[in-house]
Amino acid sequence: MYICNGTKIAFQLRYFIELSYKGTNYHGWQLQPNAVTVQELVNKAFSTIFKTAINVVGAGRTDTGVHAEQLFAHIDFDIEFTIEELIYKLNALLPNDIVVENIYKAIERTHARFDAVSRSYEYRIFLGRNPFLTDTTWQFSAKKLNIVKMNEAASFLLTYTDFQCFSRSNSDVKTYNCDITNAVWIQTNKLLIFHITADRFLRNMVRAIVGTLLEVGKEKISLEEFKQIIESKNRCNAGPSVPPQGLFLTQVTYPKGIFIDE
Repeated sequence: MYICNGTKIAFQLRYFIELSYKGTNYHGWQLQPNAVTVQELVNKAFSTIFKTAINVVGAGRTDTGVHAEQLFAHIDFDIEFTIEELIYKLNALLPNDIVVENIYKAIERTHARFDAVSRSYEYRIFLGRNPFLTDTTWQFSAKKLNIVKMNEAASFLLTYTDFQCFSRSNSDVKTYNCDITNAVWIQTNKLLIFHITADRFLRNMVRAIVGTLLEVGKEKISLEEFKQIIESKNRCNAGPSVPPQGLFLTQVTYPKGIFIDE
């Protein structure tokens, strides 16, 4: 049965941990030898509770200063606990800017990274200055942006698959192919947000796309030149990467039925 209402587990099963965090104070998600990361603190919290070394496996990694409204990590347990008790204990140990939102029992051998079917990001720009949003938006004071052209250029992303031009140089990947299914700018008053969803993303990809689309919005790059940049497969031809604080991982999706009693 699914763990709820005080039901306990005393045998090894795979669980998915749903997390959110504000990335301002961290050098990204993934463990690093000489820097504090989100994964390190989550591992420490689990290890403290279970009194043994624990290493969670994340659905992906975010860079320094990038935030996550939803990120999943998986772990195998063989220690008796209740979901409610464990969430409470973890959040008591974690800093206030990292939160365990929920824990789900998953099908055996399900992998948080490799079984994810899509990831969604938002890049949030505040058009002006706001002292209360400095950590969670890029504050941008362009005189004028042509958002219609930015959305037209964004729509081109859905017609390509190779995005080497937006990948960090010298990335160690087997393929630069990504299937982008949504890419759109939405403005609400002074908040301008770029929404993008794909099956996978390359390192630095979203921030490079946003930086290049802003060049279109400032009319420094034409729509035809935007296509040529993608087709060139050359990072040097694309625009600059925007700062990390405006980037949020907002959703990771999995096939229906991957969580038991879903």
